[in-house]
Amino acid sequence: MSHRRWKVLPHAPAGYLREIGVTPLAAQLLYNRRISGPAEAEFFLNKTEDLQGDPFLLPDMEKAVARVYQALLRGETIAVYGDFDADGICGTVLLIRGLSLLGGKAIPYIPHRVHEGYGLNLAALESLAQEGVTLVITVDCGIGDILQVKQAQQKGLDIIVTDHHSISHGLPPALAVVNPKRADSAYPFSQLAGVGVAFKFLQALYQTLGRANMLDEMLDLVSVGTVADMVPLLGENRYLVIKGLKVLNRTRRVGLQEMLRAAGLGSKDVDSESISWTIAPRLNAPGRLDHALAGYRLLVTDSAEEAQQLAQELEEANTQRQRLTNEVFVKAKEQLSATGVGLPLLMVVGADYPRGVVGLVAGKLVEEFYRPSLVLEMGDEVSTGSARSIPEFDIIAALAECRDMLLRFGGHPMAAGCALYNKDLPQFQQRLLDMAARQLAAAELYPSLTVEAEVPLSAINGEVLKFVEKLAPFGTGNPLPVFLSRRVQVLDCSTVGNGSQHLRLKLRQGGVVWRAIVFGMGHLLAEVAPEVDIAYKFSVDRWGGQEMVELSVLDFAPVR
Repeated sequence: MSHRRWKVLPHAPAGYLREIGVTPLAAQLLYNRRISGPAEAEFFLNKTEDLQGDPFLLPDMEKAVARVYQALLRGETIAVYGDFDADGICGTVLLIRGLSLLGGKAIPYIPHRVHEGYGLNLAALESLAQEGVTLVITVDCGIGDILQVKQAQQKGLDIIVTDHHSISHGLPPALAVVNPKRADSAYPFSQLAGVGVAFKFLQALYQTLGRANMLDEMLDLVSVGTVADMVPLLGENRYLVIKGLKVLNRTRRVGLQEMLRAAGLGSKDVDSESISWTIAPRLNAPGRLDHALAGYRLLVTDSAEEAQQLAQELEEANTQRQRLTNEVFVKAKEQLSATGVGLPLLMVVGADYPRGVVGLVAGKLVEEFYRPSLVLEMGDEVSTGSARSIPEFDIIAALAECRDMLLRFGGHPMAAGCALYNKDLPQFQQRLLDMAARQLAAAELYPSLTVEAEVPLSAINGEVLKFVEKLAPFGTGNPLPVFLSRRVQVLDCSTVGNGSQHLRLKLRQGGVVWRAIVFGMGHLLAEVAPEVDIAYKFSVDRWGGQEMVELSVLDFAPVR
């Protein structure tokens, strides 16, 4: 890691500070989260349950529920066709469980990332029809599969699409398309994850049948998929994750219990960070390397022995995924060094870039170079890959501008995927570069760190720490607050960790002494001056069986 540009968020207006009725620092943190006033602050902090939306406000929900109810009455075989990431896996488990509890005959289908690719696959749909399936419900996919849905329905399959991805080229001609991002949606919150849309669908079905109180046990799946898919943890997502974490911490899913135990979290409280850094990568790992079914099986098994075996399998797959990601990242940077990393958009293509990790590598490129980045695996005729972006550049809108060259594409403004013929790669790259050059001409393309408030260390007390805890769960759209303290005295400094990767500091300001850790900056030991400005967040050090709040310093600047 290296130093970043610090962006201190603007002060809350004086009128806002008076109106909101909390301490100035607490008000600033609420203002940063775009909380408009006391009523919204009350919902955010204390009344998250009231943020739930009526599932029947989602488009086509009545048609979807009616068709599933008909299938349940007739004893039809229903296939749940889910994506191969953690969001899709959790949503698939959720719907299979929910339909099964109603006496439905439901079977899962999760495609192979490399052999079948993202979204609906006609060969798979034909195979399901031959098995006697008459109704297919998608989870976290399908919104862009116009041709596949049309062909499947011509072959006698009814398709219900539940998805949350951006709609870039019209709606598929499905029996029902349940997506909060539809232009005609009356739903009050558009940022649900795929598993969140699936949950609202199940909620509507259960409400219709008078069984809505049976769904709470499934909220652990909703919390995992929602955090894993990096949708904003605001609005209804905040409620779903808060309630889901409570279920997750007492989960009866033996697979999750074994996964947490194998990862060293068996006796610790699971929070949103645990999902991001422990659960999600392990659920995603099998699908990145081979097939995602191992993650599905882990979530549904009732066998302690199978759970232990699958948890170990996922642990090993995650280790392999980390190694492969790092190897491809090194190759990608070597390739970029030949073309230069000063371009406004980075794109690398390689036959030895495995499709399962290209998105992760693109994310690492964005993190290091702060440029929209695409990483593609080149096949014999077609290249397939993933893109990650920065807030200043909408990558899905950029791909939409190139739709005449793309075989398929889809995703979000910050993350997307696409496929195109190899012969079109040069033109594709040039068109994206031209767009990026225009849109990012005035942008500072340098890694930045957003700071929420400047405070002296002496102002950090138990009241501040308790309020920060009330803002949880943290994640996309609701980050753990980063603070800035200036002219902090360094009492002690040393390197720690394997290869002296990190810095351990002892800091003092205004008679208050704090322990601090600076991850990944051991190589900057010589830059630590007697006084430093620090940008930091709070973390809990659980070393030796004891818990102690310390500062996790994200960046520092010497005071000369």
